[in-house]
Amino acid sequence: MKKLIGLLKNKYFIASIAFGVWMLFFDRNDLISQFDYRSDVMKLKNEKEFYVKEIAQVEKDLTELTTDQQKLEKFAREKYLMKKDNEDVFVIVEE
Repeated sequence: MKKLIGLLKNKYFIASIAFGVWMLFFDRNDLISQFDYRSDVMKLKNEKEFYVKEIAQVEKDLTELTTDQQKLEKFAREKYLMKKDNEDVFVIVEE
């Protein structure tokens, strides 16, 4: 008990505890902020991974469309409902 009282009267111990509490809870970079920053970073990494995959897919599609005339025609017919002059296009919408 005497050691505890002596420890609580030590100005360096009190200053260290005050500094620790300030850094953990009241500082701009406290624990909660660090947790939020870490979760934001993980979210952004996941988004980056998704967009890198999408870019690779789009680049693959672009190379296929620029090199193969049949795929270009198929793409235009499916996506933009284009047709030849002597054709009729029927769009079937499933509910």
